[in-house]
Amino acid sequence: MMIRLTRLNGEIFLLNAFMIEQIQSHPDTIITLMNGKKIVVQTSESDVLQLVTAYHRKIGVYGSLHEGGEDVE
Repeated sequence: MMIRLTRLNGEIFLLNAFMIEQIQSHPDTIITLMNGKKIVVQTSESDVLQLVTAYHRKIGVYGSLHEGGEDVE
């Protein structure tokens, strides 16, 4: 399962939420992946965070990430 995002050009794509290292807004939302690649999306930073959190809850890892010290909010 992946999260559904929209690029600046309107193209919809799916992204593996576990590949996300960092999310920034300057003012566009920039997602930095674990491999260093950066993706600029229309989706707001808060919406991306909400999608990632929902994904983690759906697959049952939200609690374990949160308890393990990961900053998921």
